[in-house]
Amino acid sequence: MDPQLEQRLAEQDKKLDQIYASIEKMRKYFLWTMIITIATIVLPLIALVAIIPWFLSVMSSAYTIQ
Repeated sequence: MDPQLEQRLAEQDKKLDQIYASIEKMRKYFLWTMIITIATIVLPLIALVAIIPWFLSVMSSAYTIQ
């Protein structure tokens, strides 16, 4: 095989490895971004489902005539 061709293939292999490492870092970044987004948006909404009925019962009992 031509030495110049072998050199180009080796360079391409090296660049592909760098691209793979970069893509893996981006994948992990997007994963953690999704996890943080869920934690900051979905979990408070679930908490509101439990807190709103409790708050309404407290407020209604505060205004009842005794």
